Order: sequence, then structure tokens, then C-alpha cells
Amino acid sequence: MTSEHSTPASSAPGDIFATTHWTVVLAAGKQHTPQSDGALEELCQTYWFPLYAYVRRRGHAKPDAEDLVQAFFARLLEKNFLAGLDNDKGKFRAFLLAALKHFLANEWNKSQAQKRGGGAAHLSLDWQTADTKFQVAATSEVSPDKAFDREWALALLARVIERLQKECAVEGKAKLFEQLKKFLMAGGGESAQSEVAKSLGMEEGAVRVAIHRLRKRYRSLLRDEIANTLSDGTMVDEEMRALFGAFG
Repeated sequence: MTSEHSTPASSAPGDIFATTHWTVVLAAGKQHTPQSDGALEELCQTYWFPLYAYVRRRGHAKPDAEDLVQAFFARLLEKNFLAGLDNDKGKFRAFLLAALKHFLANEWNKSQAQKRGGGAAHLSLDWQTADTKFQVAATSEVSPDKAFDREWALALLARVIERLQKECAVEGKAKLFEQLKKFLMAGGGESAQSEVAKSLGMEEGAVRVAIHRLRKRYRSLLRDEIANTLSDGTMVDEEMRALFGAFG
């Protein structure tokens, strides 16, 4: 997907979505489709941990936070939830946090009568590692909102790395990816490249070319993943600045 348009997304082989995920959800409106429901569920599966971190930062203990987030998703995925949807300027990130705040303020008391959504279908979430991740992230004191934005950015980066890893594996370059992924971020000078070249039996020039291509694809997937959470592709740069400002 380019940054100028929200149709169609440039996606890995096998991606069932013809347009960006959030665009699919918004386009559904009151008319749910298997595609829009699947798009919403996939977005929630990817970005559930920032919500958990937010709830924990609000002072809720681990068991209560798990119940709150699961009950919220049960409500979110209900058939009539999209009726009258306010897309909050087209950002799924902003919409999701606003919806959670509304749920915490007005609807948790009602949901307490229903254990974890009253038997509704739940997302399969990794609660085992969630608290460990939260404890690591909690080493620096930040507000609930800042914690949410930071964890959202981290989840997005993890998603991009996962997509890139899968692409490389399909192309038979899994070993190459494992050696070169360290160069996606800042650092990794010529000496490190030389060591990788030796370990892979490649020329240093070929390694530099491979790193350049991997970084280029990484940037493309990063923009595409951000676009998946927006209804307007022209907002990618703005959203990118906002997300990475969370690390400041």
C-alpha cells in the first residue's frame, strides 16, 4: 500500500484483505461481513496488549485487568457494535482507546454480572506472558495514555518484523534474515557486516546489498502496517510521528 491511498494494500501472499483492515471495518458499518469481522478480530489480536498495559496503569490488578480487557473485547466484537461507529478521525488506535475508556467508565459494572463476557466468544490472548511484559515495561514511570501509545508502537514493530520474517522464510532466506535483522535498527557497522559475511560465506558487498534491500522492505511493511490501522492513507506520516514520539 502506498501512503497516498487506502486501496489496495501491498500485502504478503495469502493476505485475504483487499484493502486496509480498518478501512474494511469502517466500510462494513452496520452490515457485518465475514471479512469485516475477521479484519476487526485480527486488529484486536495484534493490538490487545497496549489495552492491557493501559488498564494495569490505571491501577487494576492482573486478574481484574484480564477480565476487563476480555469483557471489553466481547463487547467490541458484538454484532451491533459498529452501529453509529465514530472512527475518531480514522485512527484505529485512537478509536480503540476511546472505546476502552468509555467501557471502563460506564459499562464495567454491567459486565461484572457476566463472567468474562457472559459466555461470548473471546479472543485467545496470551495472559501468561502479558504480566511479564508489563512488569518489564513498567520500569519507567509513564501515564496510562503514554504507556498505551508506547506499547502500541512496540506491537506494531513486532508485527512488521513477523511479516518480514515470514516473507524471508517463504523465499528460502530464513537464515539470512536471522543474521541481518540486527541491521534493521541503528548500529551494526562495517565490522559487524564483515563478520556476518564470513559466517554466511558471502561477499561483503553482497551482504551490504542484502541489508539495503531488507531495510527497504522493512520500511515498506512498516508503512503498510500503519496504514492497516488508518482509514486515510495520507495520514501514515502523521501517525508514524505520533507513535515513535511515544519513545521520547
